Amino acid sequence: MPLTWQERRVSQLATAGLTNKEIVERIRRSPRTVSTHLHRVCPQAGRHHPRDPPPRPDPGPP
Repeated sequence: MPLTWQERRVSQLATAGLTNKEIVERIRRSPRTVSTHLHRVCPQAGRHHPRDPPPRPDPGPP
């Protein structure tokens, strides 16, 4: 399922290094909403946490 524009925005802000509290203040949503967006976005992006670096591509067999 594709991400909503707000989920993409929350992901971008988290990747830029903003804390959840800063994101809440920036987008004027509840802390629970921000947390829910991050929990939905991370698995789709192959990450455990939004501030983790993107996964490296599999180099394939040696």
